[in-house]
Amino acid sequence: MLFGPAPVVGAAPSGPSSVDQVVRQLKAQGYAVVVNRFGTGRSEDCAVTAVRHGQTYSRTDHGVPGGDLSTTVTGKTVYVDVKC
Repeated sequence: MLFGPAPVVGAAPSGPSSVDQVVRQLKAQGYAVVVNRFGTGRSEDCAVTAVRHGQTYSRTDHGVPGGDLSTTVTGKTVYVDVKC
C-alpha cells in the first residue's frame, strides 16, 4: 500500500490528456477506475485534476503445500478527479 499526497500515483499518466485517454491508460495498467466528476460542463471541456490511489486487494498463500509464501495482487483501485 502506498501513502503520500493525494495527486501522487505512480501509474498516473503525465502531460495534457483527455479524460478518456487517462482512464484508458489506467485501465490498461490493471486499475479499476472510479471517476469523480465535479461540474456540469460538456465532457469535451473536462480536465483531470487529480489521480489518487484507492484500495489494493491482495492475498498471501503457499500455492502448494510446503511451498514458499507468495503475495498476489488481486485488484487495485484508482480515483480520477475531473473538473468540467
